[in-house]
Amino acid sequence: MSDWMSWFLVAGVVVILELFTGTFYLLMIAIGIAAGALVALAGPGMPVQTLVAAAVGVLATLLLRRSKYGKPATSEAGRDANVNMDVGQRIDVAHWVDGEARVMYRGAQWDVQLAPGANPEAGNYIIQEVRGSRLIVG
Repeated sequence: MSDWMSWFLVAGVVVILELFTGTFYLLMIAIGIAAGALVALAGPGMPVQTLVAAAVGVLATLLLRRSKYGKPATSEAGRDANVNMDVGQRIDVAHWVDGEARVMYRGAQWDVQLAPGANPEAGNYIIQEVRGSRLIVG
């Protein structure tokens, strides 16, 4: 088997491993390995192929790290409806005392706090955030 075939075979194995991990980093390494295969097609020796594969793999990984895909999305779990099922739900507040209330929600008593800028009137509110056992509504 020639050098370029070996490089492409290894690149294919790394791409398959990438499918199991769910990150893009192994894909960047596979791009570097594929670059080594392309250099092998051009004819230089194994040291040059290895250096090109390593350089392209490291460069691709660094570029991924600097992109928006290399950084995990950070959000507060208390405000994220994908993490906390209470965010976005409606509750009824009968009366407020200094911007706070106590309501029955999901079979338990909860402390409710009014979000900044909302009016403390009796009525229907939407949960915007959960801080411990306190619901922030607006």
